[in-house]
Amino acid sequence: MRHTKRLLKIIISLLVTAAMFAIVHLVLQLNVFHFSSPNRFVAYLPAGVAILFGLIFYFIISSSVTDLLMKRLSQTEEKLSRMNVKELVFSVFGCLIGLVIANLIGLAFSGFGPMGTFIVVLLNILLGVLGFRVARKKKDEVNVTNLQRILMQQNPMKQESEIYGRPKILDTSVIIDGRIMDLLQTGFIEGKIIIPDFVLEELRHIADSADGLKRNRGRRGLDILNEIQKQLMVPVEIQEFTTSQPMEVDSMLLKMAESLDAFVVTNDFNLNKVAEFQGVRVLNINELANAIKPVVLPGEEMQVTIIKAGKEPGQGVAYLNDGTMIVVDGGNKFIGETKNVMVTSVLQTAAGRMIFTKMVTAA
Repeated sequence: MRHTKRLLKIIISLLVTAAMFAIVHLVLQLNVFHFSSPNRFVAYLPAGVAILFGLIFYFIISSSVTDLLMKRLSQTEEKLSRMNVKELVFSVFGCLIGLVIANLIGLAFSGFGPMGTFIVVLLNILLGVLGFRVARKKKDEVNVTNLQRILMQQNPMKQESEIYGRPKILDTSVIIDGRIMDLLQTGFIEGKIIIPDFVLEELRHIADSADGLKRNRGRRGLDILNEIQKQLMVPVEIQEFTTSQPMEVDSMLLKMAESLDAFVVTNDFNLNKVAEFQGVRVLNINELANAIKPVVLPGEEMQVTIIKAGKEPGQGVAYLNDGTMIVVDGGNKFIGETKNVMVTSVLQTAAGRMIFTKMVTAA
């Protein structure tokens, strides 16, 4: 570390010496001090002033400048090490584009001597940093999957047969729920299935939870993902996604769906509402389940098995095969029996559907 600092001090001092030489040489060329005729003193003046200034800088100033520079380099190294591969590649690419533009503009200043060189160096620094920062902020707007598909030059007919429709991003709740696997088996959902890396990380944390119920839910979600990848003939991709600022999982999910122009598949009611507000399309498994439940009308008769007593006096409760609750007026006397009932009304709620019935009296 000490040798590195000493070497850096020497390099910086040499650069300062060279810069001072160029400045004094430029001042003499412009004849700011109106020397009557060139002499030996004037000829050696740039080198003498530059060496003197370089020595003063080395012994007095270079130590603090080097410490500051090494601190900045350490901070930059830490930031670069925290970047993922996508972020690093796009940032370096943006920096290269900035340097190319800077050098193209710098061609116009190539004939201005030391001043032109200074302008070119300044343009390289400014546009290089600008390209780096802009590319880093815009990286999330680039669909790496589509870019990779174009570069690999796959057969378009093969792509169309394998992946058709907009991508579907699965959230944690719908994976743990498990019904997504049955839905994918039917073939009603088209398009590539995307599992964000932060959703996979959340599942892993749930599976490692000290709470037994949470641990079982997390492991169930991981098992569902494994079954989807092994058994189903659908394209499944685990995709990395990062944001410039820390976000909650739901916010990152919506941001990712917006950048990829994809659907979010969930059964989270709150996430559904936030997505509607932000203009992100959502496929809600619960809404689908409610939509495909059999329709019953008031006055229709059905046969049910009364399971338990209801909340209100005299009520009994039964269930359809899909889990729909049936409230039977006067059914508390027939718990455990199968009876004919008639539908009186149907109540649709956010949690599901409830059917209210009454006992059918024998004719």
